[in-house]
Amino acid sequence: MLFPVFSVLLWVTRSADLSQDVRNFVFVIWMINIFLLAFNMLPVYPLDGGQILRALLWFPLGRARSLLVATVIGFLGAAGLAVVAILLQSVWLGLLCALNCFYCFQSFNQARELLRRGDAARREGYLCPNCGTAPPVGDFWHCGRCRKSFDPFATQLMCPHCNTQYNIIACLECGNAAPPQAWVPNELAKL
Repeated sequence: MLFPVFSVLLWVTRSADLSQDVRNFVFVIWMINIFLLAFNMLPVYPLDGGQILRALLWFPLGRARSLLVATVIGFLGAAGLAVVAILLQSVWLGLLCALNCFYCFQSFNQARELLRRGDAARREGYLCPNCGTAPPVGDFWHCGRCRKSFDPFATQLMCPHCNTQYNIIACLECGNAAPPQAWVPNELAKL
């Protein structure tokens, strides 16, 4: 968004009768904007270019695998950034590298969890009332109190670790929550 604005401003300052200091100032701001744009568009996750890469890979690879590929490329980009930070002896680039690694590590774990959930068997007789997806069988839900994993369908909505009772189940696909009786399709509830 800023590139066209600063480009027009640069053109105006060059054609107007302004001091050389003003022209140099606008040119430096324009150059900073160009470098930030180029850096941000690198196909390295979690930068915008990496997000675009992930979105493009989503169609052929799916949600989990596209995130996995994007984070691996993000780790490679972080390694390259670490080399540049060491060569330039830049603390700021080192901090950017550490932040990039942190986000890539979180996203890598999320992708592995999505793959594990995608490969899990689906619970028969239950469908999300919002998106119609059958929930996976396994400990994929997390207790809000003790943060441990459990399966609310297998434990009658009670965390087996801390005995916290829940009255709704969140869908892992769409994120919406509903009471357990809403998860049983009307055709099965009548049987």
